Amino acid sequence: MSHPQHDPTFYASPRDAAAAPAEKVAYVATFARPADKPDALAVVDVDPQSPGYASVVGFTELTNLGDELHHFGWNACSSALCPGGGHDHGERRYLIVPGLRSSRIYVLDTKDDPAHPKIVNVFGPEELGKRAGYSRPHTVHCGPGGLFVSCLGGADGSDGPGGVALLDHSTFEVTGQWETDRGDQYFAYDIWWHIMHDVAITSEWGTPSMIEDGVVPELLLGRKYGHRLHFWDLKTGTNVQTVDIGDEYQMVLELRPAHDPTKKYGFVGVVVSVEDLSASVWLWHEDGGRWNAVKVITIPAEPAPAEKLPPLLQGFGAVPPLVSDIALSVDDRFLYVSCWGTGELKQFDVTDPFHPRETGSVRIGGIAAQAPHPARPDVPLRGGPQMVEVSRDGKRVYFTNSVRGWLSWMCPRPAGSDSTSGSSSRATPGAGAGCIRSACKAATRRATRTVSLRQRSDDRNRWPWGANCDALGPSAIIRRQQGPRRPGRPVITVPHPRYTRVRDRDHGTAGCGCQEPAAVEITLSTSALRADSSAANRSRSSFSAMSSSRLRSTSRSWRPMSSTPMSS
Repeated sequence: MSHPQHDPTFYASPRDAAAAPAEKVAYVATFARPADKPDALAVVDVDPQSPGYASVVGFTELTNLGDELHHFGWNACSSALCPGGGHDHGERRYLIVPGLRSSRIYVLDTKDDPAHPKIVNVFGPEELGKRAGYSRPHTVHCGPGGLFVSCLGGADGSDGPGGVALLDHSTFEVTGQWETDRGDQYFAYDIWWHIMHDVAITSEWGTPSMIEDGVVPELLLGRKYGHRLHFWDLKTGTNVQTVDIGDEYQMVLELRPAHDPTKKYGFVGVVVSVEDLSASVWLWHEDGGRWNAVKVITIPAEPAPAEKLPPLLQGFGAVPPLVSDIALSVDDRFLYVSCWGTGELKQFDVTDPFHPRETGSVRIGGIAAQAPHPARPDVPLRGGPQMVEVSRDGKRVYFTNSVRGWLSWMCPRPAGSDSTSGSSSRATPGAGAGCIRSACKAATRRATRTVSLRQRSDDRNRWPWGANCDALGPSAIIRRQQGPRRPGRPVITVPHPRYTRVRDRDHGTAGCGCQEPAAVEITLSTSALRADSSAANRSRSSFSAMSSSRLRSTSRSWRPMSSTPMSS
């Protein structure tokens, strides 16, 4: 009896995934504010050996206004190889791209021309509402029995409950709700699983009315945002246990389960504590047949002068870290934590998940510190590390440095507003969402934006990893500044006043829009994160890959902290 041939990008184990060829193409979700033009999917060449390295090689505009792209994912993935995975639908070919605000779902085909994905179907909000009872689709994961799409809102104008819609693996039509018994679950955000154990986990943010016009400070201080984890029977969609970590901890968001399919633990990031403004990372694990969550990382707020703080924080005299994303390396060894508020990307050794050990840090941006990119020391940045992604082999870390309007109350004034040599870019207060606009030709069509990337190593070897880049400069889509081209240190300039975001892990992704004039995106080539001190003298870049074996940085200088290398 012959066995079906699976797409070679379906990996039987994390080790196989880490050993696969490196990513060569990245798909980038971008969205326009204030929805005066369609959102788009950009395609970036991320192969250092390619003549088009660091250039936007494709740009597919959507067919409607006001979608607000965030996360997106593939139609098929390695879960096809799991026992009971049940999909024989072939190959990782289609990108499933939801619009968070419009509740539309786009299907883009990447096979015939990977650099120019084609829109082959669009499902309107009525499909999601009528068949699943949801709206505001957010995260996409290909899984057993269908595509899982987490949704933040209810249908027909209802604010909730949010939940998970199922899409058919082949037709991508909405087939219904995944949940059969939700218990008292009302808020939704992320979904992940321990697939070999038939366990799903969901987290909580808020309903559409609580997030679409930005986080509401009164609701935040009133402890009204999500603070619970829900554990489900993956096969039946039954809520079997809810773990409340306490309403002090607001916005329990990004879920990162262990990649080792035999393990039953994972990490979740918490944006802020309303008692001391700290951020935290929690470990969920099974204990005596029940699920438990324990705080394993605390990141304190940092003192700052009142004049550098937004009104809401001036009474505290401190900046909250605001953990906006976390990413776990495929070998389950390193956890990366984005602290957008303080402008810091942290690296933790989580070989012992109950006792993480900080092994590296790099500073860039921050609400008060505004630490510049080392290649652009004259440009203060307020947007800090936001969505973060680690390459399969653990040698590259990509992150975005901007955040959508849901944290606009954290941004009292634009940073980076002075003219900057080399790129002729400047911040324009009041333009869009405080975006950077080019001072040169066609200035009105330039803006800072972060991006959500799907990488793939070639036409047949595609793996969705999120990453991000900024639009920072004059007329060329990609241009390199003064100095010779160096692999891994490109300057990327992307047109359109669009705001994007990024996230992704195994086979899903995210996006987070730009609110601040986040002047720089940085890619750290991590054989464990050491910033090259000579980078500032070599090139000025808005998207740079820094050769590294260690990671350490203070606000303005970058030096090694740890000799611990990243495993490949």
